[in-house]
Amino acid sequence: MSTPVVARVQKHRAGLRAAGLRPVQIWVPDTRRSDFAAECRRQSLALSADPHETGMLGWLEAAADTHGWK
Repeated sequence: MSTPVVARVQKHRAGLRAAGLRPVQIWVPDTRRSDFAAECRRQSLALSADPHETGMLGWLEAAADTHGWK
């Protein structure tokens, strides 16, 4: 016998599946780790002189719609 919460979750998931969606699990970096900022810095510095990265950043800046941002 399932609890009301379990039944509600099952109903919700069934509705999502009926809508053509499926569940997926993704793994993302843990921003709470003590070494997270240092690793971000390391990767940024590794790319700072890369011409492809410079070109991509220029393209992103030109393509971004930032009108009205503060």
